[in-house]
Amino acid sequence: MSREKEIDGQYQLPMENGTNENGKSHDRLNMYTCACVLAASIISAVFGYVTGVMAGAALFIKEDLGINDLQVELLIGILNAFALIGTMAAGRTSDYLGRRYTIILASIIFLLGSILMGYGPSYPILMIGRCTTGIGAGFALIVAPIYSAEISPPSYRGFLTALPDVSINLGLLLGYMSNYFFEKLSLKLGWRMMLAVPAIPSLGLAILMFKLVESPRWLVMQGRIVEAKNVLLLISNTKEEALQRLQEIKVAAGIDEKCTQDIVHVVKNAQGGEGAIKELFYKPSPPVRRILIAAIGVHVFQQITGIEAVMIYSPRIFETAGITDKSKLLLATVGMGVSQASFIILSTFLMDKVGRKILLLISSGGMVVTLLGLGFCLTIVEHSKQEITWAISFTIVVTYIFVAFVSIGIGPVTWVYSSEIFPQRLRAQGLAIGVTVNRITNVIVVTSFVSIYRKLTMGGSFFMFTGITVLAFCFFSFLPETKGRSLEDMEIIFGKKSKETKMKHWCNNA
Repeated sequence: MSREKEIDGQYQLPMENGTNENGKSHDRLNMYTCACVLAASIISAVFGYVTGVMAGAALFIKEDLGINDLQVELLIGILNAFALIGTMAAGRTSDYLGRRYTIILASIIFLLGSILMGYGPSYPILMIGRCTTGIGAGFALIVAPIYSAEISPPSYRGFLTALPDVSINLGLLLGYMSNYFFEKLSLKLGWRMMLAVPAIPSLGLAILMFKLVESPRWLVMQGRIVEAKNVLLLISNTKEEALQRLQEIKVAAGIDEKCTQDIVHVVKNAQGGEGAIKELFYKPSPPVRRILIAAIGVHVFQQITGIEAVMIYSPRIFETAGITDKSKLLLATVGMGVSQASFIILSTFLMDKVGRKILLLISSGGMVVTLLGLGFCLTIVEHSKQEITWAISFTIVVTYIFVAFVSIGIGPVTWVYSSEIFPQRLRAQGLAIGVTVNRITNVIVVTSFVSIYRKLTMGGSFFMFTGITVLAFCFFSFLPETKGRSLEDMEIIFGKKSKETKMKHWCNNA
């Protein structure tokens, strides 16, 4: 929703509680917008499921197919390796096909991958299916946040753009629950059922997306002004709001705001593709350079602070603490998923009230404390010759708290922040770069964690993550806040002029 309303010929900002000075509310959530974002977020839930389900399924695949630890690591890590291919292709694909058809394409890829993995007669076929779903995962990580950000109003963008990440974590939880319940089936059937489940929502989403709207910002970038206007009338609460949002988008796209044509020609450099890559890396303007550093930074720190290692290898962590029963290991993992899903839902309601930066600082600060606790506890267990009864409960509780701190801040905020800070002309390609870096660091963490904890001990690996998280806290403290600002304002927020203007304003008021 536009942050400005015209009153007596003057534009005025609404108050913080969502009302203007006449007391009329302008911050009502548009239900059609919410429905579109929820539908698009199904693709994120599928990605979360295929990631989480492998934590338990790998135990049964290893036993059934007789594969070794190296093959298990490769099976788990290959998803993110092939997600890199998906992320590198998704930005340009979504700029060419549109956000809606890219979601449909990702759904079809997930459908094919799930069928192959559910069939899974041998390790090579299983790997092909896992690689296929990895490509779908790369598409999902790019297009769902972009679509959500581009159809959301500023006053609810944090909430709505966080829904894809909420869905990822709900998918993770469903994956853990699937491990626990399908484990009761026969060995040959159980893990295949776990891996085949995503085929159903993938098919449903591919059909559903034909009924939903395209991103109005993408339509404007294609010069399809009348279609963008019709979409905005659906996702806005009033006609005035829709027209105001259309004007802002047209200006950002380099189209004369007085232009009344239904279809216009948009200058090629204003669109994505090679022009966007050149602008990002070849002599970028100071605001664009800061935006790129911020996006890459939040994605790197989201991964190298250890959350993916904890989520994927939680059974090994709990086993180190003293849990040996397979069913209890999977049940403890389900509890971790519940903690993650609960706090990420809480985060969506805080995003537009507390702000992105504050949540990042709270999150990273809490992670430092919990990682230290896990490091000390697991070090004591590993150096003790006797069984330490309190270590099991302490490790489980502190792991749940660690996951909660990740889920309330660095987990969802990374996706919201990086999907909103790039200018329209750079958004798809810019986010693709951030997510590519995210997947590279994810692959490094997931494929090296076992080797690292065997070298440093399990406790030592958590001390390493503690030091990295301290660096993350310092980095987050320099990021600007984006709460309540329109997507078209981001270059101003990251530019020097905005800071100089604020400084002059403070000096004049002193």
